[in-house]
Amino acid sequence: MRHQTKKHTLGKAQDQRKALLRSLATELFVHGEITTTMARAKALKPYAEKIITLAKKGDLHSIRQAARYIYNKETGKFMDLASGEVFETQQADKKLASQTVLRKLFVIIGKQYSEKKGGYTRIYHLPPRRGDATEMALIQLV
Repeated sequence: MRHQTKKHTLGKAQDQRKALLRSLATELFVHGEITTTMARAKALKPYAEKIITLAKKGDLHSIRQAARYIYNKETGKFMDLASGEVFETQQADKKLASQTVLRKLFVIIGKQYSEKKGGYTRIYHLPPRRGDATEMALIQLV
C-alpha cells in the first residue's frame, strides 16, 4: 500500500516531471513570477520553497544540493557578490561576476527571506486559458 506518498504526478513520467519542475523553478527565480497552469503551480510551490530554504542556509553543501534542483543558467546581468548589487552592464571600476540563477538565489533571494520561516511563494488564480479552458495561475515570490 502507498500510504502518505501522494505527490503531484502531472500526468508525466518521473524524468519528465523532474525536468519540468526544474525548469519552472529556474524561471521563477530568474523572473520572480511566472504564469502556468494551476496543477503545475501547485506542484511547483513546495519544490521552490525547499530550494529557498536551502538558500537561507548559505553553506557550500546547500549550494551543491540546490544545484541539483535548478538549472544554473546565466541571466545576462552582472552582480557584486559582496553587496548583492545587480548591474545591467560590466562596470570598469568594479569587479563584477556574471549573474547566474544559483548566485542570485544565494546572494539575493536567500538574504531576502532570512527572517521568514516559510511561505515564500504565493499563487493567484487567473482566467482560464483560451483554447482549452485550462485553469491558469500566477505563482510569484512573496
